[in-house]
Amino acid sequence: MTASPPRPFHGRRLLFRAGRPHRPRGAAPTPARRFTTTLDTRTHPPELVRDVAARRTFAIISHPDAGKTTLTEKLLLFGGAIQLAGTVKSRKSARHATSDWMEVEKQRGISVTSSVMQFPYEGHTINLLDTPGHQDFSEDTYRVLTAVDAAVMVIDAAKGVEAQTIKLLEVCRLRNTPIITFVNKMDREVREPLALLEEIESVLKIDCAPISWPIGMGKTFRGVYHLLNDRLMRFTPGEEKRSDDTELIQGLDNPRLDALFPGEMAALRHDIDLIRGAAPAFSLDEFLAGRQSPVFFGSGINNFGVQEVLQALVDWAPPPQPRDGGPRIVEPAEPPFSGFVFKIQANMDPRHRDRIAFVRICSGHYEGGMSVTHVRSGKEIRLAAPQQFMARERTQVEEAWPGDVVGIIDRGMLRIGDTLSESRRLAFQDIPRFPPEHFARVLPADPLRRKQLDTGLRQLSEEGAAQVFYGEDGTGQAPIVGAVGMLQFDVMQFRLENEYNAPCRLEPLKYGHPRWVTGPEEDIDTLARRTGVQRVFDSKGAPVLLFETSWTLRTAMERPGKVAFHDVAP
Repeated sequence: MTASPPRPFHGRRLLFRAGRPHRPRGAAPTPARRFTTTLDTRTHPPELVRDVAARRTFAIISHPDAGKTTLTEKLLLFGGAIQLAGTVKSRKSARHATSDWMEVEKQRGISVTSSVMQFPYEGHTINLLDTPGHQDFSEDTYRVLTAVDAAVMVIDAAKGVEAQTIKLLEVCRLRNTPIITFVNKMDREVREPLALLEEIESVLKIDCAPISWPIGMGKTFRGVYHLLNDRLMRFTPGEEKRSDDTELIQGLDNPRLDALFPGEMAALRHDIDLIRGAAPAFSLDEFLAGRQSPVFFGSGINNFGVQEVLQALVDWAPPPQPRDGGPRIVEPAEPPFSGFVFKIQANMDPRHRDRIAFVRICSGHYEGGMSVTHVRSGKEIRLAAPQQFMARERTQVEEAWPGDVVGIIDRGMLRIGDTLSESRRLAFQDIPRFPPEHFARVLPADPLRRKQLDTGLRQLSEEGAAQVFYGEDGTGQAPIVGAVGMLQFDVMQFRLENEYNAPCRLEPLKYGHPRWVTGPEEDIDTLARRTGVQRVFDSKGAPVLLFETSWTLRTAMERPGKVAFHDVAP
């Protein structure tokens, strides 16, 4: 078999940006340094500094079907948190993703809610927050991204950068969140790696630093060459393959490579020579600033390349970082406890109709039964029996540290964005909210179950799964629900019937441009009587105008008066 000639470069520009650091062609790889904490044990409690430094809290983001949930499962497998990875298959399959714990997720084969999972790995505690991939549930993903210190971005190697990935990266950019990129599905026929990197850089506006480089694709996918470790990891298919099953071949000039892959080595050596000569070297500082993303290639379904991503999180991702606490910046190693609620989930255990508030710990040390201030109300509450999770499975904890996520049983007092602190003067920045884009009237299938329907709508609204509005005469009319995506309506209807025993039907409305309004009542009333406008009230009684078209909204906003328009509740 004759060796194929090196592939032409086709004028790719991504590797030749002026002013970017690079190694001389052919130079040996420079090992990447690990993240080291800057916390000083002379000014912070040593035990707290140690446990903060050991935490890694991250989320996985992607467009739907890029392989995010599969990667989540395989990270748990390599972390030893599970023994057998579930796969997202058809509705009739008995196996489902560990992170997809809701019944509707199992039936549809998609993730519709966030999951929190914690597991140990190499002396570190990993907090993995899995998020919905579907764009109709993007608001839940946005909230989760406020609670992490890093993210793994999954790219489908056949499709490249997709719409939802662009939106999620913009949210990460608001906080300069460090991003690790995993180019997935290399065991299929996909796009050329150089073209993928060029697209990531040009569309997402983030520099790429390849850490591993693929050999072939699809049926000819042979493995990846790790540029920093200077070794080839040979690919062999197998969903349950562990790290010790992967053959490692040291050095690009190793004769075994020519014996195994005589037809591919010329092209691989050409690509590696090009990457090492012109691509930017991985910079930990640039990565931590959110300006550069290390890139790994692999196949999540085959467990290939997954452990390298997990190792990169341990070595390079930051531990819990300082947070804006309003009056001041909160350091994670400060002794006083503080945290914020970023998610509320009802009915994780349908038998008990429980309601769990997920709290990201920002500073201090949680101890079982401690009392803290609920900053919004000023009341003191006791954090009794907080829990940590492996998706739906939960265990009670007696202590937790910054970076950890704990679930607190809530009786209806907590809301998304609430601050819990031993200091009354702290208030973490509000979690971003988004206006609904679709509306439907909720009509009970059984009028005798109206109370259950109202309870379900209220709890789903408090979760952030939907927003509920009422007509002019209060709750007497059938309520209206608003959602960011149409699929949220299907999930809402399913949950109302199965979790609250409140079957209903949804009647779509023609409105799609909501605005909260403040100002003189007579001016608001005049606007509400215009054609193509309906006035409703949110769950707190604030007036909201629903507009049929953007033109109707624009003309209302241009009308003289003292009414102020707001995208979300002021």
